[in-house]
Amino acid sequence: MSLKQNCWEIKKCGREKSGIKAHLLGICPAASEVSSDGLNSGKNGGRLCWVIAGTLCDGIVQGSFAEKRLTCMTCEVFSKVKNEEGNNFILIKK
Repeated sequence: MSLKQNCWEIKKCGREKSGIKAHLLGICPAASEVSSDGLNSGKNGGRLCWVIAGTLCDGIVQGSFAEKRLTCMTCEVFSKVKNEEGNNFILIKK
């Protein structure tokens, strides 16, 4: 595991590839979003999950960034990534 954790490692949701809940709930869109790989020093969308539609939060499927941004901006993952990345923090992918 890298020093900078991805959202599935922080939240321990088990929805990453080969995760303990992937067979029940499917692989999370953040874990499979390859176009975000490397952003905020993460694997796939693991450190940019707030902009990826269809992620789960407290067992509820979340919508688009516009629909979930207030929830995500107060999430421990968002805060941790923002603090760790500092001036290199990427809020949204271009």
